[in-house]
Amino acid sequence: MLAAAAARRALASSCAPALRRVPLPNPSIATRLVSGHARPARASYSLAPLRTLSSALTAPRSAFTPLQARLFSTSRPLLASGSSGDSAPKQSRFWPRTRTFLRFTVYLCGSTIVGVAVLTSAIFVHDAFTYNERHVDGVPVSPLALHPERGGPKNLPVVHKLLSDIEDPENAALATKPHLVIVGGGWGAVGVLQNLRPGDYHVTVVSPETYTTFTPLLPSAAVGTVQIRSLVEPLRKIVARLRGHFLNAKAVDLVMSERLLEVETEGVNGPQRLYLPYDKLVIAVGSTSATHGVNGLEHCFQLKTTRDARLIRQRIIDNFEQASLPTTSPEERKRLLSFVVCGGGPTGVETAAEIYDLCQEDIMKYYPKICNGEVSIHVIQSREHILNTYSEAISRYAERKFLHDDIDLITSARVAEVHEDRVEYTKKGLDGKTERHAIPTNFVLWSTGIAMNPFAAQVTKYLPNQVHKKAIEVDAHLRVKGSPPGEVYAIGDASTIETSIVNHLLDLVDESDRNKDGKIDFDEWEIMVARIKQRIPMAETQLEKVRELFELYDSDADNSLSLNELAVLLKEIGSKITALPATAQVASQEGKYLGHKLHKLARQRETLAANELTGPGEDEAVAPPFRYRHLGSLAYIGNAAVFDLGKYSFMGGLAAMYAWRSVYWSEQVSMRTRALLMIDWIVRGVWGRDLSRL
Repeated sequence: MLAAAAARRALASSCAPALRRVPLPNPSIATRLVSGHARPARASYSLAPLRTLSSALTAPRSAFTPLQARLFSTSRPLLASGSSGDSAPKQSRFWPRTRTFLRFTVYLCGSTIVGVAVLTSAIFVHDAFTYNERHVDGVPVSPLALHPERGGPKNLPVVHKLLSDIEDPENAALATKPHLVIVGGGWGAVGVLQNLRPGDYHVTVVSPETYTTFTPLLPSAAVGTVQIRSLVEPLRKIVARLRGHFLNAKAVDLVMSERLLEVETEGVNGPQRLYLPYDKLVIAVGSTSATHGVNGLEHCFQLKTTRDARLIRQRIIDNFEQASLPTTSPEERKRLLSFVVCGGGPTGVETAAEIYDLCQEDIMKYYPKICNGEVSIHVIQSREHILNTYSEAISRYAERKFLHDDIDLITSARVAEVHEDRVEYTKKGLDGKTERHAIPTNFVLWSTGIAMNPFAAQVTKYLPNQVHKKAIEVDAHLRVKGSPPGEVYAIGDASTIETSIVNHLLDLVDESDRNKDGKIDFDEWEIMVARIKQRIPMAETQLEKVRELFELYDSDADNSLSLNELAVLLKEIGSKITALPATAQVASQEGKYLGHKLHKLARQRETLAANELTGPGEDEAVAPPFRYRHLGSLAYIGNAAVFDLGKYSFMGGLAAMYAWRSVYWSEQVSMRTRALLMIDWIVRGVWGRDLSRL
């Protein structure tokens, strides 16, 4: 003990000169000084710190606090054998983090168990209230619904009352409202139904199919990427929101003078026809495929309905099963695995891409490898490029993608004839002469444009101003030209909005010629331009340069336009207007516009009647003309997609494909189809496509 005390005194005396300038360290400053993280404060020359330090050095060891003992210790701290200096902090951090992780894991598992239990209980509760007995006794039915009267030009049963018209007070009240009959169940018809309100009309939907189909995904359904059930929604469920009626029938004729729709149904004793009265009629029957005078189309498939998709899927599976047989010759196997698509539009391109994906992702796994090696896909397009209605960049991107996938693109060619075992087409050779080629095949898809629906063609026969060959011509309010005002409308592929302005020449002159001199000066020309935009909104882009047009067609330079000059001017403008394409987007927008307008007409019915605006002029009184807003075009080209947004284009691989899926998912009719579609995509990604032949 004496030796240790002597050593401490010796150390203190040797460090005295330096310690004179050091202030008395408090515990916190001393700790930072020893660890080397701070410098001492400003020097102080007081003797009080030295005396305090000397007394501390001469004090017995037991008098030191732990911090002071570490501060004035002359030996290095001993470390545990085999340990580093920071092992203690690491060990001290490990167990708290482990406990936190375990705690949140328990929370997650517990919440999952609770959520599953709540969901299961909810399902049981739902089933308990759903599966019960319901007795319906004494339902009132109108005698006219059970025994319809006969009438009309063909003396057929006239369905003035339906079976459910008076079954409850709500339906009885609706039966007194104007009868709105919608023919068809596609995009346009659904758009009308979704924008009406309960109580607006006594609604009846007439369609040969009991469901509406999401047609843009039919190519995916044709190869099993999605199931057909995921693309359809029952029309009865859609019209039930309006407490309307559904009639599973096909429209065949129309008697406008008596406001009777002739339909054909499948009765107990075979087909039967009847009349369905209407106050307002909406024609949304769609279109058929154009034949272009090609023979042998009975050997082709089309892709417009779910039945077409099912037949295509069966043929594809049959071809691969037959090609897998050992008795199949190499030539026959090559013919069976040759797929020809006639038409380079969106439907044809997407079908070719889906068939390619099927072969690469599923056929290669479950069929003999020789089958996949013999597969050939051909696309025959009459134009120079596929997807010619899209931007040039998108068209070229799709062509490069198909060339990379070894899909044979035959452009600037025309199908000459289709046989049971081959397709023949013509194409000009390098010398300019037309050459005839043949492709052996057992599968041909025909997708080369549209033609008029038979019912639409029947309607145009009765109207004098219907000269269009592919659709019913309507005005800017979607009213059928030549029909009684405010009674008959046509939308979707069954209609086309008029683009001819010269047909309205006399009416425009009568409205614009203020001084009645038979000529149109510039001020009157401006009035005429405003009238033209009201009648045909699609002409707005052609009428932007009002002064230039007036001066250009004023051939005699008399600062006025004669009738002949006006006729030439309006004819030129009309020839430059492009008709709206026959797409689902156009049909949907027309249906929503018409449904919204019909809702306004129903709500303002009394006001319009008081102002004598029923019939002619009622549409103009409640709504502006229809204006189409292009939201972009999409196309799937095989694990990639393209977007044409007008001024901008977007194309790419998986990112674009998922964007394409997102758009189509959001456009579904109901949450039920959205859920089914999402499940189909997940099943396809995890387990692949269903290769069963159903």
